[in-house]
Formats: sequence, C-alpha cells, structure tokens
Amino acid sequence: MESMSAITVPELEACRAVVFDTDGVITDSAPAHATAWKAAFDPVLREHGQAPFDATEDYRRYVDGKSRLDGAASFLTQRGIGLPFGDPEDPPGTASVCAVAARKEEEFMRRLGDGSVDAWPGTVRLLHALYEERVPCAAVSSSRHARDLLAHTGVRTLFQTVVDGNDAAHLALRGKPDPALFLEGARRLGVPPDASAVVEDALAGVEAGRRGEFSLVIGVDRAATAISAGELREHGADLVVGDLGELLAPEAR
Repeated sequence: MESMSAITVPELEACRAVVFDTDGVITDSAPAHATAWKAAFDPVLREHGQAPFDATEDYRRYVDGKSRLDGAASFLTQRGIGLPFGDPEDPPGTASVCAVAARKEEEFMRRLGDGSVDAWPGTVRLLHALYEERVPCAAVSSSRHARDLLAHTGVRTLFQTVVDGNDAAHLALRGKPDPALFLEGARRLGVPPDASAVVEDALAGVEAGRRGEFSLVIGVDRAATAISAGELREHGADLVVGDLGELLAPEAR
C-alpha cells in the first residue's frame, strides 16, 4: 500500500489488501441477528427449564460470526441440550438444530425487511479512504444475505469481491474460527494473507484471522469494555478499536 495520508496506523498502511467481516463490522446488523437468535432459542430453553438466551453475552460468545447451523449447534451444546441435528429443510421450530436455525432465519428476514439495518459510518469512511487509494477490499460473511445487506446499505461497490454463505456452501468452506472464508477472500483479491489485513468483531472471527496468518488482525469492539477488548486480543486481534473511524486522521473521521 502506498502512503495513505488519511490512515494513521502504519501496520494497516503496509497491507496490500483488506478483508472485512460483514455483520457488526460493515453493517449494524448484529442487533437484528441477536434478537432473531433470542426468538429462536428461548422457546427451546423454556421447554428445557433453562434461563433465556442473553442477546449480548450469549450472542457474542457462542453464535456471533458463525453460520446459522454452527451457531445453533454451538449454543445448544453449551447449554447441554442434545437436540437431533435434523434436516436442513426442517421448518422453523424447536425439534432439531436445523429447525432452530430455520426459526432464526425466519426472524432475521422479518427484521431485515423493516429496513432498520445501516452501515457503520466510521467503516464507510475507512472504505472510501481505501477505495481512493486503490487498496482492494473483500467482504466476508457466513450469512447467505451478505450481498443483499451490502447493496441495501449502499457499500457494495466499495468491495472488489464478496464471499458469503452461498459461496461457503458451494466451495465447502468451513466456518469460523476456521480461516477458510477469509483465505478465499484474500485469494480472490490476489493478495497473500501475509500482506493482507482482516477486520472482525467476533471472537471466532479474530481467531480465524490469526489461524490464517494474516499480517494484521483488527478487532472491532462495539461493546467497548475492558473485558470484551481483552477477549478480542486473547483470540487473535493485534489491534482493537471501538470504531474503524479511529484508524483515520481526525480530519477524515
């Protein structure tokens, strides 16, 4: 990357490409995902006499950054609830892992339809700075709706490529914390991981960046607590910021 006056972090300036997670990093869709998961999990938890799903801590620890099926299985296993896996075509419900994942999908699509999801302003400013410097960027997500989200929020044209849940299924890419999604994004940009940065807000995501041996892993801590920032670092973040606008010079924020 050539000298970038708008960017104040030398480690990022040294990178030739940037791979961004989507939910929570580019778009503020994490609350919609969290409330959709709560609507899917709470009926199961009631049936088993357990406490409700915590849309902040349980979301961050067990489902954030993971595919629907991986997230459903991860949380239910953590609670010791042994539902059968079921079939990916199971209708929304509580009888199987697939049924719970389908309920989450149904709830998320309902929330997405109300138009409440936007792009984070600081991220948009950073994307424009990278775009102006001709630094290629990829958007990565385990969600099958990533392209729709990026188009809806008006930032799709700032990315040279998108790797989403549809690509993951077609290419048999494993979900985070496996680095396969990020590595595919870097491959499509034509830049090796050791010359690329990863930007993530999920624990599984920063761990994926570390496992993929990316040059720089930036953790985005929307919770802005000492505990959450520390956990991002423990899982692999080299740098933690509350908002990506912090990476820009004051006049560009």
